[in-house]
Amino acid sequence: MTIWTELAGTDFRMTTVDAGGVPTRSLQAGAGEPVIFLHGTSGHLEAFTRNIGAHAPRYACHAIDMLGHGYTGKPDYPYEIPRYRDHLLSYLDACGIEKAHIVGESLGGWVGARTAIDDPSRVASLQLLCAGGTVANPQVMERIRTSTREAVSKDDIALTRARMRLLMANEEDATEELVEVRHAIYHQSDFVANIDNLLCLQNMEVRLRNVLRPEHLAQIAVPTLVVWGRNNPFGDVPEATAMHEAIPSSELVLFEECGHWPQHEQSEQYNEISLEFLAKHSVS
Repeated sequence: MTIWTELAGTDFRMTTVDAGGVPTRSLQAGAGEPVIFLHGTSGHLEAFTRNIGAHAPRYACHAIDMLGHGYTGKPDYPYEIPRYRDHLLSYLDACGIEKAHIVGESLGGWVGARTAIDDPSRVASLQLLCAGGTVANPQVMERIRTSTREAVSKDDIALTRARMRLLMANEEDATEELVEVRHAIYHQSDFVANIDNLLCLQNMEVRLRNVLRPEHLAQIAVPTLVVWGRNNPFGDVPEATAMHEAIPSSELVLFEECGHWPQHEQSEQYNEISLEFLAKHSVS
């Protein structure tokens, strides 16, 4: 299966949106209440190609490359969470979206949660897929920093392949097509030049001033679904349980044989759960 076959039968467009002066790559499909899909650290919108076809018949889907990622603009400053939040809000403004459902994987969940805390009027519901930002684990941070920097600094696709396989419980889910897409992104000149800005959250001092503590999560008042893989290499199940317990009235779903990309690795199961959750929390 390829990205093209995953999107087959779905009318979509790839476009660039000016989000507060940052050219932002966006895959858009469908109509209805808007759903914004946000990827993880050093990721890109292709993380959600197995989900767009299922969601587009009912929702206006927007999968974007976040600030400094993919083929979106890469301004020269550290990408801390308030910068990502502001970029997301600028994207919503540019698209004329008053309120959206936010689906955030890893870093995307961190950004979505921060947005729901700071500007809840813009968030209809929140999905946190193996979301980051609630702990500062030096070993995990070093793994992310080292594996990403090595894959970016050396023109060896095997390093990108290893970085992608690190995310998955089954390495076959890190398809060669995904590896090639990410390898091309990693070796853009502006991506290489801004790698320190992108990895700043793997610095302990920076991370601690951005981390979401239980008292922050307790402020999330929008409907929230926490989805976690039992084989997540970047966070154990107790991290998901603590997140769920801190967020009022949230739901928790654990996937078996799943790593850090539940929406991709267990796409059929995830799509069913996501659509059911979204239907319960309509904007109207």
